[in-house]
Amino acid sequence: MQFDLNFYIVAVLAVTLLGLSKGGLAGLGTAATPLLATVVPPVMAAGIVLPILMVQDVFTIYAYRHSWDRKNLIRMMPGSLVGVIAGYLLASRVSDALIMLVIGIVTVVFTLFQMLRRVPTGDIAQPGRVMGALCGAASGFTSMIANAGSPPFQMYVLPQRLPPTLFVGTSAVFFGATNWLKLVPFIMLGQFGRDTLIISATLMPLAIVSTWAGVWLIRRMSSAKFYPLISGLLFMVGLRLLWAGAKGVGMF
Repeated sequence: MQFDLNFYIVAVLAVTLLGLSKGGLAGLGTAATPLLATVVPPVMAAGIVLPILMVQDVFTIYAYRHSWDRKNLIRMMPGSLVGVIAGYLLASRVSDALIMLVIGIVTVVFTLFQMLRRVPTGDIAQPGRVMGALCGAASGFTSMIANAGSPPFQMYVLPQRLPPTLFVGTSAVFFGATNWLKLVPFIMLGQFGRDTLIISATLMPLAIVSTWAGVWLIRRMSSAKFYPLISGLLFMVGLRLLWAGAKGVGMF
């Protein structure tokens, strides 16, 4: 398959968003696969993105290797495995558009609630184990189906108001593990090919540089600025998912 200038412009933008997201600006990367899907078939877009994500995960985990929350990972990772397996089994039966619509609605409602409610000083939510397992499963499932695992993860971790580096480090380990869990199902679904692997390798240097740029920004950002920014990004991701899903199911 021939890749023209238009493809490379879109691919550079998508990979830059992925890198900034992996570096800590959580949510931006959700737009990467849909962006690529405007210039190549969706299956090829997913095949291009996953190897890049896996390499970015290595760098992000290394950058935050001393900053991750064990309790959240213990609660969420088993659910993520179940979600990935369910996503693989239902990949040919579940509409990506419907999944995006549901996740978009839930994300928009959640972020509006988070931004509008008044939280007393020192009042930090501590979600329970069942909610952790459910959000982990939802994240694994939507990551496998539509590369949109960030909103369910953030819905569980965001209310805890972890320090920015701890929040990002926990996200890095969670999605690093989840992406490796997706590798075999992606291979079995035929989502890797010679063309996709070549273009992934070509874009890899940009992916690494943009990941470090995200890490640099987060390490210089206070909690007071970090959480409003992440909530705002999550809200925009929710709107994008809602729009794409509604359009995909024929509501527009």
